[in-house]
Amino acid sequence: MHKDIIIIGAGLSGIGAACHLSRKNPEKTYLILEARTEVGGTWSLFKYPGIRSDSDMYTFGYSFKTWDAQKSFADGPSILKYINEAADEYKVRKHIIYQQRAISYNFSTKENLWTVRTINTVTGEEMTYTCQFIFGCSGYYNYTKGYTPEFKDLASFKGDIIHPQQWPENLDVTHKKIVVIGSGATAVTIIPELANKEAAQVTMLQRSPTYIAALPNKDKIAALLKRILPKKVAYNLIRYKNISYSIIFYNLCRLYPERMKKFILKDAKKGLGDFPIDPHFIPNYNPWEQRFCIAPGGDFFKAIREGKASVVTDHIDRFVVNGILLKSGKILDADIIITATGLDLVAFGGVKFQIDSIPFDVSKSFVYKGVMLSNLPNFFVFVGYTNASWTLKSDLTSEYVARVFRFLDKHNYKALQAKVIENNLQPVLLLNLNSGYIKRAANKLPSQGNQAPWRVYQNYILDYKMLRIDKVKDKRLLFFK
Repeated sequence: MHKDIIIIGAGLSGIGAACHLSRKNPEKTYLILEARTEVGGTWSLFKYPGIRSDSDMYTFGYSFKTWDAQKSFADGPSILKYINEAADEYKVRKHIIYQQRAISYNFSTKENLWTVRTINTVTGEEMTYTCQFIFGCSGYYNYTKGYTPEFKDLASFKGDIIHPQQWPENLDVTHKKIVVIGSGATAVTIIPELANKEAAQVTMLQRSPTYIAALPNKDKIAALLKRILPKKVAYNLIRYKNISYSIIFYNLCRLYPERMKKFILKDAKKGLGDFPIDPHFIPNYNPWEQRFCIAPGGDFFKAIREGKASVVTDHIDRFVVNGILLKSGKILDADIIITATGLDLVAFGGVKFQIDSIPFDVSKSFVYKGVMLSNLPNFFVFVGYTNASWTLKSDLTSEYVARVFRFLDKHNYKALQAKVIENNLQPVLLLNLNSGYIKRAANKLPSQGNQAPWRVYQNYILDYKMLRIDKVKDKRLLFFK
């Protein structure tokens, strides 16, 4: 089967890319290959209690589809419904083939075509597709399993051990003692939910604290704008208000880390009441050196303040029959242990790349404008922000690709390729955070450079200029007929 474009993945980015194609490049034919049996990606995969976005939906939502609900931070089912609505509105669903996991891509420079090999995730049957362009929208983590460290004597624990990525249906936590290992966004989301389900005890066990901020789940300014303005106008104004806020906050954290640290901790102390902030909520790094955690409506702090949950800051020595032995000698009793210990990152779903049947190592590439890889023709990457909503960048990527297609068609080009022409370009980690899951995957991912346009800015305004305003033609882009 041949199409102009093959999109890999029917998650938030893949569905968004397809909708943009329908809007901006309706003359192009496309196909979405999805390894699972449904639309939604992350938002249909994860089933743990309270799953939600940790970015506001006015920026996490698509630029072309308004977010009409009252809550700024939406739960997983609401986000999944929103993605499905977009798929239906732009008639995307008829372009999806499910149970097709991509295993290899090979680009022919003679024909300017990609050959995509897939395997059916149920039958094991292999299929072959061809296309001119590939959109890599498969996400950045392993969908089959999460990351769990090698804990000593794990098998000796007699209770249930659960990773949030494989949350069991109908788990009964009533009167159970629960320990949640981890202090990231997943743990901060799960704990207040479990605390409200009549568990006997809920404890977050962390090696080191994370910055957590309470934000209101209802935006009063947004509500006002929705009342007095047309829906689309209001949505755009709210969207740009929130983009501006996140950019200002992020840059203040980078420029004035000590001041911002005091500001954030003061707010946390207010939310915690009598629960001690030291050592449990004072991180050993500056704000935004790792991803920020959001507690909508302060639900996490409320659970601790009301005594429904607690935090222990210590290191694990080993697992024991009835719980966890800590380095301090204390034993945390548990019936259920939840390992909210992160994701297993993979580059482009672990697919093997080839050019003219010669292996191509993506980890040796640089990312051009955050949307292409050096020396890899006709392949677009969809990578969101780490310091803002993922969708903001994937939307910009789609807008840029639409411009690229118009340029190629105008000049009768069949292929383009980004090439490093700088003599002194230095590799920098693609994702600019010190988080453990990013460090573990550093050698698998492409690099960004230390100067534009190889630099990934993590700044919507700079990216908007580069992807929506600057000319497509660039001396670092090679075009082929």
